[in-house]
Amino acid sequence: MIHRLSRTLAKVTCLAALTLAGPGQAAQPNGTVKSTHGAWSIICDTPPGATSEQCVMMQNVVAEDRPEMGLSVVVLRTADNKAEILRVLAPLGVLLPNGLGLNVDGKDIGRAYFVRCFQDGCYAEVILEKPLLDTLRNGTSATFIVFQTPEEGIGIPVDLKGFADGFTALP
Repeated sequence: MIHRLSRTLAKVTCLAALTLAGPGQAAQPNGTVKSTHGAWSIICDTPPGATSEQCVMMQNVVAEDRPEMGLSVVVLRTADNKAEILRVLAPLGVLLPNGLGLNVDGKDIGRAYFVRCFQDGCYAEVILEKPLLDTLRNGTSATFIVFQTPEEGIGIPVDLKGFADGFTALP
């Protein structure tokens, strides 16, 4: 049985610092890389109208056999510092009803459902509750799975090296 990654979908606006270079490509942040932790970068920017700098922890990945299938995996804290969000940007053309699957170290963690699409792609996001956060902190590799048909899932590897250190360093 497939479980949702989280009971509650986050209701936050998209981070203004993320834009896409083109279809199927991973998001390229406009901010400054503050630090790198393994495969993860902490990127900060002050969006127009904001009074303070906003930071995210991010990794861009591409399927090994499908160069047009790229994801941006982003971890951020809400403006009120009450929750952390895991947001994944997938390219347009993915099958939305199947959601985004996640395996960590070979174990099926569940699915996150897409919450909105924009011209740069479709976003799946969940609140990083303690069980999921611990799984990502202690894991070595993750695979995010997007679907182009109900039967065809495309696994995209995400390196979890540095996730724990990066999360701790995230302002």
